Amino acid sequence: MRFDVVTLFPEMIEVPLRTSIIGRAVEAGLISLGIHELRDHGLGRHRSVDDYPYGGGAGMVMRPEPLFAAVEPLRAAGANVILLDPAGERLTDALARELSTLPHLALVCGRYEGIDERIRTLVDREVSIGDYVVTGGELPALVLIDAVARLVSGVIAEASHEGDSFAAGLLEHPQYTRPEEFRGMRVPPVLLSGHHGEVNAWRRREALRRTRDRRPDLLDAAALTDADRAALEEMTRDA
Repeated sequence: MRFDVVTLFPEMIEVPLRTSIIGRAVEAGLISLGIHELRDHGLGRHRSVDDYPYGGGAGMVMRPEPLFAAVEPLRAAGANVILLDPAGERLTDALARELSTLPHLALVCGRYEGIDERIRTLVDREVSIGDYVVTGGELPALVLIDAVARLVSGVIAEASHEGDSFAAGLLEHPQYTRPEEFRGMRVPPVLLSGHHGEVNAWRRREALRRTRDRRPDLLDAAALTDADRAALEEMTRDA
């Protein structure tokens, strides 16, 4: 899978993607990265990429000419173009899984007060990482790349993300490792039993409990079995 990133600050993208799991995936050839400095397409002697907004107002707006010049070749190469924007659809596990099936994504990082509206005609999708605003699209682009790339075959073991939070519509169950007891807190005995059926049942129940307590809104769309609903009803009676 290939990711291309159009940005004014290439160093914000380059350094994080050279490390950890994503860095190893790049070295192994499982994913490839292209980073395109928008100022290379800037206008005039100063390589300008922004200007004052028509109608007045605070801040500067990114001009269309540099972005069209940077993005059109990527579209021509078959990229699915994504604009990182607070007004976009929220990045979810389901969306990350959908995007991971595409061979080529081009991510456009906005800056300043925003982008000239005409730039939106270039993009296939607009994505937001949450209901808040950050200083530019670089951090959201990194979040999207990490969320999507880890799902690409071979980047991590499939079993490692099949039980992730949100993968099945629920938050992930609690995890424990050694030591068996730490500062008076013990690992639940069922996890030491070696009985896989009981362990799986405990994990499912605890995932339901955690989702009910922390993100009850997720339960409305989760694929719940009759046993799940019975367990939730029991938790409510015991609360």
